[in-house]
Amino acid sequence: MRFLILTGLSGAGKTMAIRYLEDMGYFCVDNLPPKLILRFVELCQESEGQIDKLAIVVDIRGRRFFDDLLGCLSEMKEAGHRYEILFLEASDDVLIKRYKESRRAHPLVREGRIISGISKERELLDGIKEISDHIIDTSNLYPKQLKEALAELFHDQQETEGLLISIISFGFKHGILLDADLVFDVRFLPNPFYVDELKIHTGQKPEVRDYVFKFPETREFMAKTIDMLEYLIPYYIREGKYQLVVGIGCTGGMHRSVAIGDALYEKLQDKGYRVSVEHRDISDA
Repeated sequence: MRFLILTGLSGAGKTMAIRYLEDMGYFCVDNLPPKLILRFVELCQESEGQIDKLAIVVDIRGRRFFDDLLGCLSEMKEAGHRYEILFLEASDDVLIKRYKESRRAHPLVREGRIISGISKERELLDGIKEISDHIIDTSNLYPKQLKEALAELFHDQQETEGLLISIISFGFKHGILLDADLVFDVRFLPNPFYVDELKIHTGQKPEVRDYVFKFPETREFMAKTIDMLEYLIPYYIREGKYQLVVGIGCTGGMHRSVAIGDALYEKLQDKGYRVSVEHRDISDA
């Protein structure tokens, strides 16, 4: 199990970082008292592989509990648990600006000056910063750049060899696919529904699929769609996207969209992409 402890200065981006880590498949816990870390890690290890990536945020919001962190980390090492520490920091002027924009008080000075809280926090965190494995200064980072930095450090290469492309067929009469990134409407293709011997079958039946693909417009559509996806995929990956949902819609979601969806799945898989296929309305058409 890969175990990450996320800490750092208040306002440096820990909340945003934990969201990105969740997107990468980490089981994330925010503001866990240090004395509970060892037991929690042991519970995760007893999950029989259900939790293989864990990230825990520990910072000065825990007040007096935070003082236990260094001692708890020593206990972790003695127990044979491996961990990495990620420390997020930012310059004083950037932190002050972020606090003023959010109109939140610093956790250490509810009624005092923000800079006093920042200075005090730097002193409290000095020891944990010294032993951190990774330090990211977020002063000049946009959210996208922080996401890229985290991905470079903590993404498993075999899991991120390209994004996951989810092909989902659906029927427009049942409602459009709400979570789709791209939607292709294939209602312009000849409809097997009007062929008596094909009407009762789905697009997964060879006879139905052969009917759909015997028309030149279907084959041209497939070629152009594959070409478009291959053009777009590198840009989605560059933007840090982990999943691309491609909706294929026909009238009922039983014939044309199913046949096209399966064919797209096979073509993209043959090209080495990570692909899944689902037929949302195949039983309701």
